[in-house]
Amino acid sequence: MAGEITIAELVRNGTMSAEMAATLWAAVDEGRSFLTVAIPRFAGKSTLSNAVLALRPPDVPLHLVDGSPELMQRLTQERLGGYLVVAEFSQAPVPGYIWGEPVRRVFDTLGAGYSLQAALHAPGVEEAIRAVTEGNGVSDELASAFELVLYIERFGDDEESFWRRLAEVYEVDRVRGGRPEGRTLFRWQADADRFDTVEAPRGFALGLDEIEARAAVIADLVSSGHTTESDVAAAVAAYRAR
Repeated sequence: MAGEITIAELVRNGTMSAEMAATLWAAVDEGRSFLTVAIPRFAGKSTLSNAVLALRPPDVPLHLVDGSPELMQRLTQERLGGYLVVAEFSQAPVPGYIWGEPVRRVFDTLGAGYSLQAALHAPGVEEAIRAVTEGNGVSDELASAFELVLYIERFGDDEESFWRRLAEVYEVDRVRGGRPEGRTLFRWQADADRFDTVEAPRGFALGLDEIEARAAVIADLVSSGHTTESDVAAAVAAYRAR
């Protein structure tokens, strides 16, 4: 498949279930901020994040940010809305990876009307939030901007054989004492290679009917083999227009 890997392709290859995809679609439709987390490297954080963001409404812009003072000041003044997208919270010397003060500047900018999507390396949900708060000095109040944490696990011996599972989707109500308080929405059961629905979201997509309707759209794309970017975009647009 050419182009970006879509949410339908991630369902087709077993990375997540249609219900999980539907929940993430509903979340970005409402502009919910989310943090994508995994270890080790090549776990597909960017692939998953991009696939989810591709489901957002067409009038919602993305702003790739590095926490620089000039950029964050401009975005604060312009109040353009949409998502601030950070490649990764990391101390690694990679362009677009940020840590410490630049991370705090990104969070300070959210008050001008932005949502946030970022990624980082961590072995679980709690460790990820602690990396934001304790690692980067972000306050509990600002860290509570993240309403979902997506935790991916990667398996296989080399890039040709890697396979991935979205092992947990966690809804954050608040961050207190540097730790998340909320609930697991979905969990992957490794022994059966099965995705279990644990709870329904409480802060968005209220009502299971909404999730089920979106899941049916995704499942139909997968079963019919229509998983390209244009296929998914057309199905999402048709759903919105119904």
